[in-house]
Amino acid sequence: MTGKSNEIKVTCVTGAAGGLGRAISRGLIGAGFRVVGLDVSDEGLKDLAERISADGHAGAFDPILVDLTDPDAIADAFATIRARHGGLDGLVNNAGTCFMSDFPDITAAELDRQMAVNFNSAFHCCQQAIKLMEGREGVRKIVNISSNGAYNFDVFDPPHYRASKAAMDTLTKDLARRYARERVAVNSIAPAMTETPLFGVLSEEVLDRAISAMPHGRAMQPEEIAAWVAFLMSAAGDVCSGNVIILNQGRDVR
Repeated sequence: MTGKSNEIKVTCVTGAAGGLGRAISRGLIGAGFRVVGLDVSDEGLKDLAERISADGHAGAFDPILVDLTDPDAIADAFATIRARHGGLDGLVNNAGTCFMSDFPDITAAELDRQMAVNFNSAFHCCQQAIKLMEGREGVRKIVNISSNGAYNFDVFDPPHYRASKAAMDTLTKDLARRYARERVAVNSIAPAMTETPLFGVLSEEVLDRAISAMPHGRAMQPEEIAAWVAFLMSAAGDVCSGNVIILNQGRDVR
C-alpha cells in the first residue's frame, strides 16, 4: 500500500478486544477503515473477528496478539503491520486499565503496571506508528483515549490512574505540535463514566454514586465514544489537533 487517497485507510486500535476497543474497531470499520486490532487476549480477538465477519465486513479486521507492556513485542507487531499493509494512516491508543488501591497501599509494582498499560504502551505505539505514517497521503491521525479523571478531582479515580492519563494528554499535545507540519493530527478523548468491563473494579456503592453524578442520569455507552473517534479519524477531523476533548454530559462545566 502507498497510502493513496483511493485506497482503504488502515488504522490500528490497541486494546481492541475490550469493551471500548470493540466499539471503536467496529465503528471505524463501519466508516470504511481497515482496522488492525492489538490485544493480549487471543480469545477476545478471535471473537471480535467473528463478530465483524458476521457484520458483513470479512477481511476488514486484522487481529495481532501482543503484550502492549513489552516494547519489543510492540515493535514486532508494527513490523507485522508494515509487512501486511505497507504503512499506517491512524492509531487509536485505547488500551488501558484502572487499579483501585488506596494511595497509601499502592505498591511500586502496581504503579509500574498502571503506567505500563496506560501510558508506556501508548508512548511506544506512537513511536512505531509515526514511522509507519511516513509517506502516507493525507492527514494521518492519532487518537489517545484518556479520562475525565485526569481533570475532575471530585470523582473516585486513584492517583496513579489519573497520572497515567494526564501523561498521555501531555504526550498528545507534544506530538501534535511536533508533527503538525508533517500533517499528523493528534488528539485525546477524555470520557467520564462509560459502561465498559472496567465497571467491574468498582464497588456497587461507588458505581451508583458516580453514575448519579452524571447529568443524564446514566453512564455513557462505548458506541458514543467510538463515534467521536470515527469523527476525528474522518476528513472532518483533519483540522483538529492538540486537543483534549472532554466527554461528560456537561458534568464538570465551571
